[in-house]
Amino acid sequence: MFLVEGNKIICELPQSNFKVKEIFSTDPQKLDRTDVPIIQITENELKKISFLKTPKDSVAVCYLPEDEKMEDKDVQLVLDGIQDPGNLGTIIRLADWFGIEQIICSEDTVDVYNPKVIQATMGSFTRVNIIYTDLVEYLSKTENVNIGTDMEGENIYTFEKPKKLNLILGNEGNGMRPETEKLLNQCITIPRFGKSQSTESLNVSMAAGIILGQLFSR
Repeated sequence: MFLVEGNKIICELPQSNFKVKEIFSTDPQKLDRTDVPIIQITENELKKISFLKTPKDSVAVCYLPEDEKMEDKDVQLVLDGIQDPGNLGTIIRLADWFGIEQIICSEDTVDVYNPKVIQATMGSFTRVNIIYTDLVEYLSKTENVNIGTDMEGENIYTFEKPKKLNLILGNEGNGMRPETEKLLNQCITIPRFGKSQSTESLNVSMAAGIILGQLFSR
């Protein structure tokens, strides 16, 4: 099981495939749910069970979903060793915003059910299918075009988006693994317009947002 915190996100669960076991809340009337047990607790009790520094109002205990079958979608994100929960949560929100239904993750990518990831998605985890798998095996068999980021890649502002693609994003510090890089079909880059050389790179979720914004602009 895993936890979902805050009424705003909890209220999105009925429209998803996630089943709720029970909810602990300081104000049960705000939830308006009759299909699951809601246990009233004090703010002090909420602090004890919450993973947040400043707890919201409710904590829902949810069942982990069954593994879904993996079928290629026309546009997918592929994450190679993303470690920061905030980055993964933001990338899931971006996928939801751009209508990307599926994200493929390497087995060592941070767990999507980490409380910090769930919180950072702001409910988007309910609408994006997240699959963990052996990336080398997957990328060598996929029919989508494998696209990665590289400083020497093609300018994202002139790049022609293929109809079916996997946008691969690598680890925050080390980038993608050499064995993943070997399976790329094309490379793209976000050109730097600023003159300062002190900014070496972009945060991975920032880069994802810029690239997706440009890919979907045409």
